[in-house]
Amino acid sequence: MASNPGILSDWPWKHLGSFKYLILAPWAVQSIYSFLFKEESKRDLSNFFILPLLLWRMLHNQIWISISRYQNAKGNNLLVDRSLQFEQVDREQSWDDQIILSGILFYLVNTTVPGASHLPIWRIDGVILAILLHAGPVEFLYYWLHRALHHHYLYSRYHSHHHSSIITEPITSVTHPFSELIIYYMLFSITIMTLILTGTASSASIVGYVTYVDFMNNMGHCNFEFIPKWLFSLFPPLKFLMYTPSFHSLHHTQFRTNYCLFMPLYDYIYGTMDKSSDTLYEISLKKKEKVPHVVHLTRLTTLDSIYHLRLGLSSLASSPHTSKWYMWLMWPLTLLSTMLTWIYGRTFVVERNQFNMLTLQTWVIPKYSVQYFLRSHENSINDLIEQAILEAEKKGVKVLSLGLLNHGEELNGYGGVYVKRNPQLKIKVVDGSSLAAAIVLNSIPKGTTQVLLRGKITKVACAIAVDLCKQGIQVATLQQDEYMKLSKSLEMSSENSLILSKSYSQKIWLVGDGLTEEEQLKVPKGTLFIPYSQFPPKKFRKDCLYHSTPAMLIPSSLENVHSCENWLPRRVMSAWRIAGIVHALEGRNEHECGYTISNMEKVWQASLQHGFQPLMFSNGSKY
Repeated sequence: MASNPGILSDWPWKHLGSFKYLILAPWAVQSIYSFLFKEESKRDLSNFFILPLLLWRMLHNQIWISISRYQNAKGNNLLVDRSLQFEQVDREQSWDDQIILSGILFYLVNTTVPGASHLPIWRIDGVILAILLHAGPVEFLYYWLHRALHHHYLYSRYHSHHHSSIITEPITSVTHPFSELIIYYMLFSITIMTLILTGTASSASIVGYVTYVDFMNNMGHCNFEFIPKWLFSLFPPLKFLMYTPSFHSLHHTQFRTNYCLFMPLYDYIYGTMDKSSDTLYEISLKKKEKVPHVVHLTRLTTLDSIYHLRLGLSSLASSPHTSKWYMWLMWPLTLLSTMLTWIYGRTFVVERNQFNMLTLQTWVIPKYSVQYFLRSHENSINDLIEQAILEAEKKGVKVLSLGLLNHGEELNGYGGVYVKRNPQLKIKVVDGSSLAAAIVLNSIPKGTTQVLLRGKITKVACAIAVDLCKQGIQVATLQQDEYMKLSKSLEMSSENSLILSKSYSQKIWLVGDGLTEEEQLKVPKGTLFIPYSQFPPKKFRKDCLYHSTPAMLIPSSLENVHSCENWLPRRVMSAWRIAGIVHALEGRNEHECGYTISNMEKVWQASLQHGFQPLMFSNGSKY
């Protein structure tokens, strides 16, 4: 909010949450019904177009958000290269409020104002008039309104809410208090209402004008420069008629310059143009993509996980991944994206972070979890992972962590297959198993004498069992095959600590993939489930405790973290991701993948020394 919020700052439907869209439902239903069932002569196409226009506005804005965040992740042509925080993401989550407001106004005007209904598709005179009206009164009045909003009284009560975002995103453009946005809509209505009252309005001119305003708003706040120099060389007066992202970015960093809406003309006339505008524009166009020191490879999980990526829906990406009922409404788009990645997909960058002197990036392999269990996809998955490793090698990346791509010995031998195929690799491949095992070991309560290990026996499970048996802690298993696999990893002196049990009485369960509902229902009340797998078990008991998958809290100096890693809480990273960072910080010169396990205590201590901390329960004990 603003530093000293004024009247009508809050949006009227603030407390409705996701149900705020129901405000438009009566008008939308009536519009669709009338178009489908009324006589052709009474059908109003312009009224019917309102809902598609609102949906187009949402899609248009989301496209800009995704492009802007992709550019931020790559790091090229950035204007303000600072850390984006969860606080800003939360503040800007209600960017769609202004679309709901526009929908209300469109429906009201269409049904109450003479000449606002049954509009023609196209009128050239209306298009020309819209251009003149915007360039004249709208731009002029906005310029002086904007300068007034920077007066201390109005700024502290209203406009400071918008300027809380120094690192702008496209949706920053519409993040305003309710009353301030009402004033802006009154300005833009000068163009639309004049067209209607003069009888020159058309569906094309109104949709075109709204799209133009959205496009320019998003462009001015996208935080990367992309307008080519040749455009201004070809037509020099264009610099008075169209601003650039760098031009408006200076307004958010300098505050007292570059007040214009979209046309810098009035800043030139009234002497408020920032003198460094041209310099920043030139410098920004020359900024190259940042080469990361560490790359974390991950993958898509569920079919709707693409929306939870940082490039997806910001409201979902900034919270732990959970199923939302309204995501079912997007199943056509989900199905389309799934098919595209299934048939053709390339690795893409989703996130960039800074930690001390290290630049970190996260790359996504466009394959879903279900595909990792299909033998027909094994070759294509391995090819994509290997191509990503070689691309990172070519770029000069120092360390690559496999994350969710470390899918066991069946797929890639815990990543060792890539090193064997490419023995000349300078980049160090890290699967993170050592730190994952260390986190699990340090999550077991002090004084524990017996644990039950249940689930798929992986490299991490074997490392945990070996360490516990050496400590004299008894490790029980329920299934014969799990017992046999673990016994092969143990030394003769530790074999007595591994037992095959038929009892479910153990209070500490170390669990991996394969834990069933039936098994959970048999355990005693208060049992602690500690996953050693990358995916959390499905929770069936409310009277038991479920630990997080192996993960740690990240230090405050790790910057530009404003999305959650899958199901983990804010500012928490998985062991597999942290392992790559620590590997680079320690300057280790060997791979950590395949069937080898590094010194777990050493890796654990190194993580703590670099500021990563164990997760904690709400009562203060280790999570």
